[in-house]
Amino acid sequence: MRARAGLVALAILATASAARAQMSMGPVTASAPYGLPMEDDPILIHGLLEQAELRGDGQGADLRWMGEAWVGNDESRLWLKSEGLLRPHGKVEDGQTELLYSRPVSPFFDLRLGGRYDLDSGPGRGWAAAGISGLAPYRIHVSAMAYAGDRGRAAAKLEASSDLLLTQRLILSPQIEMNLYSKGDPARRIGPGLSDLDAGLRLRYEITRKFAPYIGVSETARFGQTADMTRRAAERSSDTRFVLGIRSWF
Repeated sequence: MRARAGLVALAILATASAARAQMSMGPVTASAPYGLPMEDDPILIHGLLEQAELRGDGQGADLRWMGEAWVGNDESRLWLKSEGLLRPHGKVEDGQTELLYSRPVSPFFDLRLGGRYDLDSGPGRGWAAAGISGLAPYRIHVSAMAYAGDRGRAAAKLEASSDLLLTQRLILSPQIEMNLYSKGDPARRIGPGLSDLDAGLRLRYEITRKFAPYIGVSETARFGQTADMTRRAAERSSDTRFVLGIRSWF
């Protein structure tokens, strides 16, 4: 019994001595028991090509694109967003590019600040931008942006979309976007008030999580003076088209 007690005492003394030696060496910088220490909030890069699609009605097809990329972490991100429509004759319409900075204001929503520039075949327009984006109840992705331009111009864009899983790979995605303007801009064929609406229903199949072809239908409508200017240009103020496209991310 005395021998066993002596061995226990020696073990306790050895453990205490090792602990004192480790403390004297300062904080551990080598590998931890479960691997090397990791950065809690690393800088990440993410890109999403939400829409790269042909929109056809039997008389021709337009190429529509919409994508975004961001760099940052959970607390702050820098966003680059782009969208537009390429007509068969080479004219680009509804081209918008945004550079935004975001920070979370709640567990589900971010505040976004930055600028937007309308870059297409029409006259360019610059805007200051502010708004929120996030996840509403029932997993609906929403965005509400306000814009301030020169000559007292103001604008707003409202977007909503969702992903409905039919299977693990087959996903149905409804989407809607509305644009509003405080003043008309005849050079860009835009009237005041609710200018236009773009809605769609797309069914995609994820071959991999990063690559998914899709089919669907889109509806574009213009309202008020915007519709009048569109008709005077010998174009339809509303249009329903079938779409075929690809969604991808990295």
